[in-house]
Amino acid sequence: MPVVSDSELNRRRHDILEGARRCFAEYGYEGATVRRLEEATGKSRGAIFHHFGDKETLFLALAREDAARQAEVVAREGLVQVMRDMLNHPERHDWLSTRLEITRMLRTDPAFRAQWQQHQAVLDEAVTQRLRSNAAADRMRDDVPVSVLHRYLETMMEGFIALLASGGSTEDLDRVLDLVEETVRGRS
Repeated sequence: MPVVSDSELNRRRHDILEGARRCFAEYGYEGATVRRLEEATGKSRGAIFHHFGDKETLFLALAREDAARQAEVVAREGLVQVMRDMLNHPERHDWLSTRLEITRMLRTDPAFRAQWQQHQAVLDEAVTQRLRSNAAADRMRDDVPVSVLHRYLETMMEGFIALLASGGSTEDLDRVLDLVEETVRGRS
């Protein structure tokens, strides 16, 4: 049996993730059947599950990848910029339309919830670090604890994702994000 290089394995893994992202976006978590995942990725069931084990692991790999990418944006520009990116480039985030299914799984499946929270921890840490850095540089309101501002931004993002995922109107969302940013920055 021929040996496959690490770069080829990484390319195959990347191809599977991108195809799965499109499949989850189009069909949702439950609707992304193995057959649909095979069609979307161009890979066999064996190839997909060789790399990811099962559908949940594949889905969580997407969550981990997105959380890491979002954490990089947060570190440079803040969580509001992540939301602006979702608004301005929905094609990069369309798989988040599965958010309603994720919410159900978070509520009903403790094992999934634990894994999801573990993958999202990198994003939470980036938000906390960004807020602390802004507070230390006096670029943020000081009358509200960082933990409350973090929860506020987290709540706004959850609602923002739910609105986008449900196909709600995006009219004035830029202005809403301006308002969110202003409330965190506080007095000028």
